[in-house]
Amino acid sequence: MGGAVSKRSSKADLESALKFSHLIIDSIHNGVIVTNAEGKVIFFNKPYGRFLGIDPAAQIGKHATEVIENTRMHIVAKTGKAEINKAHRMKNQDMVVQRIPIKKNGKVIAVFGQVMFKDVGDVRKLADRLSLLESKVKLYEEEIFSLRSTRYTFDSIIAESSVMEQLKKEALKAAATALPVLITGESGTGKEMFAQAIHHASNRRVHPFVRINCASIPRELLEAELFGYEKGAFTGARTSGKPGKFELANQGSIFLDEIGDMPLEMQPKLLRVLEEKEFERVGGISSIRSDFRLIAATNHILAEKVASGSFRADLYYRLKGIPLVIPPLRERREDVIFLARSLLKQMVQDSFIPEISLSSEAANVLLMYDWPGNVRELNNVLGQILATIERDVIELDDLPFYLRKQPGQPGDQGPGKSLAEIMAQVEQKTIKQALDLAHGNKSMAARQLGIHRTLLYKKMKRHGMQVSTENG
Repeated sequence: MGGAVSKRSSKADLESALKFSHLIIDSIHNGVIVTNAEGKVIFFNKPYGRFLGIDPAAQIGKHATEVIENTRMHIVAKTGKAEINKAHRMKNQDMVVQRIPIKKNGKVIAVFGQVMFKDVGDVRKLADRLSLLESKVKLYEEEIFSLRSTRYTFDSIIAESSVMEQLKKEALKAAATALPVLITGESGTGKEMFAQAIHHASNRRVHPFVRINCASIPRELLEAELFGYEKGAFTGARTSGKPGKFELANQGSIFLDEIGDMPLEMQPKLLRVLEEKEFERVGGISSIRSDFRLIAATNHILAEKVASGSFRADLYYRLKGIPLVIPPLRERREDVIFLARSLLKQMVQDSFIPEISLSSEAANVLLMYDWPGNVRELNNVLGQILATIERDVIELDDLPFYLRKQPGQPGDQGPGKSLAEIMAQVEQKTIKQALDLAHGNKSMAARQLGIHRTLLYKKMKRHGMQVSTENG
């Protein structure tokens, strides 16, 4: 008696579970069919019946080929191989279907078929979404292609002064770390060149190098440029939205040029991104994480801006993980002629013109000029000369007038001096300035000049300067 009740209860539970399963499958949006191993229909849900205009219950027991045009359910039953996301044309519409064999003990006992979309309009909607995604990918690729490449390496930094050689060594060490780098120096000294060289020498070299000039972007657009924006975030925004520079710099480096000109109201937002490596797009609600390495540059003395209240102290200390200071060209005059000749050689090669040299008189003038625009100005002057010169030697009268007629130049040596004599006098003056700054301490002066103290003694003797072991 008890056994019979238990069997009836078990059968009732099974029927209840089966009805529940049918209810679920009849409630889903997609069409569903199940056939046995011979291809005969054992289940057909109501949405599929409505789409085909047939009675689902009346299809039970029929062969699949009698019910669905172009069906392959019986073929999958024989091959035992699933067909996922395949095209299937029925009722003059292209559908997307799945046919999945159901196996027991390695043998096919049934095949589950599903029409993924009720009508072709759904397929079209998916195609539109895929098109939008492809557009976004294309946008990302274009942004990264234009931003990721670095033109400069440490070999591109032309110099022979000891102070620049020492600076290149420090920058190379910085490249091996993940610390932020703050590069300071006057305009035209080559801050971006150092930034690119650091990225190129790092383990992030195969990833993007993304640059942005904080002084050239209007303050009302700077946040969107840095963090990106969602569609419709503001008037004029792209309908597809746009990734920001921090997003594009993932796994690479981001170079914030002229960081000292960043608006004060943007600085706490930048600080948060540097600390958290996380941000939201303008108009967005979800957080985006980015693994970037920060390199910043400025021609301002940030410590002074901190003191005046125009730059946040906490951001300043966050930026200067590794500080690099590029000296102006007037403080390393031994680089001027070396740079000029190297730049001339490169320009000649790029322009496919005969080699052009520099006369000693023209070299003397270049050496004595203060170059307020630094290497950029020197490069521009040489470019202007090459555009008009009609001989293979740059003479004094080929130089711009303002270079030849500079009144009261520092260390003005007058006519008749050779290049070697002028450079010797410049070296003597530089040593004297270093000693004055070090209050006569030879060791400190040698460090400032980037040379060994023994070499400093030799140079001082050569120039007839008093050498004493006092004060270092």
